[in-house]
Amino acid sequence: MSNKNEALLRRKARVRRALRAAANGRPRLSVFRSSKQIYVQVIDDAAGRTLAAASSLDKDLKSSLKTGADKAAAEAVGKLVAERAKAAGVTKVVFDRSGYIFHGRVKALADAAREGGLDF
Repeated sequence: MSNKNEALLRRKARVRRALRAAANGRPRLSVFRSSKQIYVQVIDDAAGRTLAAASSLDKDLKSSLKTGADKAAAEAVGKLVAERAKAAGVTKVVFDRSGYIFHGRVKALADAAREGGLDF
């Protein structure tokens, strides 16, 4: 494994460890971004199940987005996951940036989720 991937895995583990300590039973809003898409899930770690999910590949969004790898796509996904989480009865979450820097697409997604009604 390359040093870059090892560093990402270490950051991811460090972030998750801190989140577990601070979660207090709240679900986790987990982000995964690839070079072409962005994905997000609201996960209940206690029960081990996904409560809500959205991605730039969703049928609702894919047709309206130019690409899945820009800030506009991240904002749309953030709003969509906030709607779905509220429909599932979740309003308070812990944001899991998965080792990514809180900047660019990750920040745009988080801001849109906050605007959509999620509290973190």
